[in-house]
Amino acid sequence: MQALYALETGGADPEHVLETVIKNRLGNDSEAADFASKLFLRALRMQDEADQIVIQYTKNWEFSRIALVDRILLRMGITEMLAFDDVPPKVTINEMIEIAKGFSTRKSGQFINGILDSVLTDFRKDGKISKRGRGLIGMESLTPENETNES
Repeated sequence: MQALYALETGGADPEHVLETVIKNRLGNDSEAADFASKLFLRALRMQDEADQIVIQYTKNWEFSRIALVDRILLRMGITEMLAFDDVPPKVTINEMIEIAKGFSTRKSGQFINGILDSVLTDFRKDGKISKRGRGLIGMESLTPENETNES
């Protein structure tokens, strides 16, 4: 999130941000640095698509008036749901909520939860979610009608 924020506010080259924000901070934890780098790059590639999805679910909001951190977290959440088949969607949503609590407004967690939960419901209905891996067995049979709130 901090790397995407730095890129958005500073206008630096993505490679520079990747090196200074992600690799310098997480260099000792290669697994975390690798995941953060992949999420950063994929979120950049998917930004327009993610923004269009957010706009669909925030009809009563001007996109530009959504807090920057919230926009970034929504982009990250949508990117993880669509492009990281080994991350459970509910984990993604919970992570975005927790980050919002630490970095955004008092009501951002609820806002992000509402948007991402609606997006997830429709992604599942439309067959856009394909998850596999540990902790995801049986997830493909979950539908909005029979899913429990366990996360």
